Amino acid sequence: MKNKRLPEWIRQSHITGRHNTKRILRSYRLSTVCEEARCPNKGYCFSKPTATFMILGDICTRNCRFCSVSSGQPLRVDPEEPERVALAAKKMKLRFVVITSVTRDDLPDGGAEQFARTIRKVREYLPKAKVEVLTPDFKGSFDALKKVLDAGPDVFNHNIETIPRLYKKVRPQADYRRSLQVLRMASEYNPIIPTKSGLMVGLGESFDEVVSVMEDLREAGCTILTIGQYLQPGRENLPVVEYVRPEVFERYRDIAFQLGFRYVASGPLVRSSMNAEEMYA
Repeated sequence: MKNKRLPEWIRQSHITGRHNTKRILRSYRLSTVCEEARCPNKGYCFSKPTATFMILGDICTRNCRFCSVSSGQPLRVDPEEPERVALAAKKMKLRFVVITSVTRDDLPDGGAEQFARTIRKVREYLPKAKVEVLTPDFKGSFDALKKVLDAGPDVFNHNIETIPRLYKKVRPQADYRRSLQVLRMASEYNPIIPTKSGLMVGLGESFDEVVSVMEDLREAGCTILTIGQYLQPGRENLPVVEYVRPEVFERYRDIAFQLGFRYVASGPLVRSSMNAEEMYA
């Protein structure tokens, strides 16, 4: 199936102006999900400047069909990476630092200790900054999740991504119920830390199926929700089934607030970590 022509409401305006975000990231030998996942908002975010730091290397042990991050055998965990993230965040003068990672099923704790060390290093170099983490599912391990939460992030994010019916197609190595359980465990272990999750639409889901996922997320204790249009990042990835119209995103947002979410960002170009500082505020 070929993607349909990109509609006007999807097209991101070109961001002009000089900024040093990419130079800073390269000087500290860091990866970002903005670049690895070919995010359409990269120019906008880099110009602010802000970025979502991707730790634990740039090779994922899973092969989700919506994602352009490389899959294969990851390198060893770099013990200096947490400090480099903190130094780069300080150089960029960030007030809100977002940390994510590739999935590391090869590690006993899924990389949870590296998340914790990175949070602590950011706190050391930027004591006034807020920190959001966007983690993998850690295979559902509470011990791994506890390591991350005990380091004290200000927001815990784990993306549900899509509806249950499409999981085998979109996320063959993940599990919908396991992801819900991760969010539930996080919200129950430390209710003070807001839990957040994100959905992609345009992969063949129905309106009612999306609403059902929102209901599941609320039942799991999730309080912040992002909904955005899936865009095919590369030829090897799943094609777009539908470009969802802006008014449908508005309906999703209205229903999400009715369900009790405290903050909802719903729109074609919304991404999980985009404007994360504003969401937190």
